[in-house]
Amino acid sequence: MEKRELIDYICKINKTAKPEFLASFSEEDLNAYLEHLMELDLDELAVCC
Repeated sequence: MEKRELIDYICKINKTAKPEFLASFSEEDLNAYLEHLMELDLDELAVCC
């Protein structure tokens, strides 16, 4: 995935993420963060918050 695609996908999962902030990270860092987000149990997080 290209950097812009990673940022867009992260923003779909993490609604509080700002594209301007994410743009300051490398593609490698964004990919690692996206993998982390995809491992989270989003249903469990929705109940907690």
